[in-house]
Amino acid sequence: MSMRGVASVLICFFLSGGATHAETLMGAMLRAYNANPQLNAGRAELRAIDERVPQAEAGMRPRVSGDAYLGVQHNRLVTKQRDVDINDPTNTSITKNIQNGDSIPRSAHLTFEQPIFDGFKTQNQTRAAESGVFAGRERLRLTQQRVLFDAVTAYMNVLRDTAALKLQESNVAVLKEQLRQTRERYQYGQITLTDVAQVEARLAGGKSLAGAARATLDASIGVYRKTVGVEPTKLAPGAPIDRLLPKSRDEAERIAQNEHPFILAALHEADVADLDIKALEADFMPKLSIVGDVFTQTDISGIGNRNVGAKVLGHLNVPIYEGGLTSSRVRQAKETAGQRRFDADVARAEVLSLVRAYWGALQAAKTQISAAQTQIAAAERALYGIREEAKAGQRTTLEILIAQQELLYARIALVFAQRDRVVASYAVLSSLGRLSSGWLDLTPGGYDPAIHFEQVKDLWGDPTTPDR
Repeated sequence: MSMRGVASVLICFFLSGGATHAETLMGAMLRAYNANPQLNAGRAELRAIDERVPQAEAGMRPRVSGDAYLGVQHNRLVTKQRDVDINDPTNTSITKNIQNGDSIPRSAHLTFEQPIFDGFKTQNQTRAAESGVFAGRERLRLTQQRVLFDAVTAYMNVLRDTAALKLQESNVAVLKEQLRQTRERYQYGQITLTDVAQVEARLAGGKSLAGAARATLDASIGVYRKTVGVEPTKLAPGAPIDRLLPKSRDEAERIAQNEHPFILAALHEADVADLDIKALEADFMPKLSIVGDVFTQTDISGIGNRNVGAKVLGHLNVPIYEGGLTSSRVRQAKETAGQRRFDADVARAEVLSLVRAYWGALQAAKTQISAAQTQIAAAERALYGIREEAKAGQRTTLEILIAQQELLYARIALVFAQRDRVVASYAVLSSLGRLSSGWLDLTPGGYDPAIHFEQVKDLWGDPTTPDR
């Protein structure tokens, strides 16, 4: 098969045709969605963030604690007594009495406290924790987008580099055949030794480029294995995701400003910072709670003594001056809240920049494909003409080699442009905030972070991790 035929088959197979029993692009993304360790780590991190809500709610829940003491006690009591003779008061004597005793002192306390009012600290901390959960969900979406886009990139890189390697290997085969024919013509005296050397030089260069293409493919396979979790075997063609893209850049920018997880996470973080201020300001307000205590004490004050009692008290704590600590924390929280609002502005600007960059890259890739196809057609006609003219002695071997090289580069450029076309379409979808399992319909259920949140948000106890 000629180099032209090989290139046509490669381009059709890898980038525009079908393959039986092959891994698909959606299949690779589904593998990454289910098994990528970076994404699973993000899910575990969000589940840990979910626990901040019941932790905050615990501030207004009752607290019960028990204390018990048990030990061994040895008592030695020494007393002195002055005895006076009733017949002679001036005659006195001192008597020493010693008493020894062992006891087992023990006590038990059961303490109960129910907060009544804490200056709305728990309420604001709970709302802040919930906003933190929403921010965590958006960050998980951002991680999901990054993992899925990495899977798309790795998939298309393997296809691109495989096609590029095949083109380079085909070029080497063509040059070997051309070298054989050139040597025959030299033996017949039709050309000089210079023509043979030119082909030999191009063949050596072609082998070098084929080796470099092999190394590039091996690197892409390694990235694919890291991202998707399996070795690439037979990959089906990848297609652009144009059906999910808006019709104009302005519409894309509007969607991104409303839906991108980077922006939404920044807005939720700003809410958290505002609620943190209110939670800290609660430290200026009084706190009221009910405290109960039930206790029993045996052999604590002395052998044979026992004390049993219970009490219920109202505990009112009124902060007066704490050295300026709370005031400093409130001021610090206000500065942090201002920073979070600026972070949201930064997120909007960065997302807008991404949309425009990726939208431009997508349009450029479309133009490059059209240009590469035109270039290939022209280069094929030029090569055919130069070869025919060379038969008549009007063209040199070097001119044939240059034309072959230009055609090879044009075909490789088309392979790269087709890869860029697919990747750029997914990049635009990512910049909208819609590169997700739901929009791509990868799996009907998928991972729902709300399930774990509902399982733990109202738990009063039980350290067992709930099933997900």
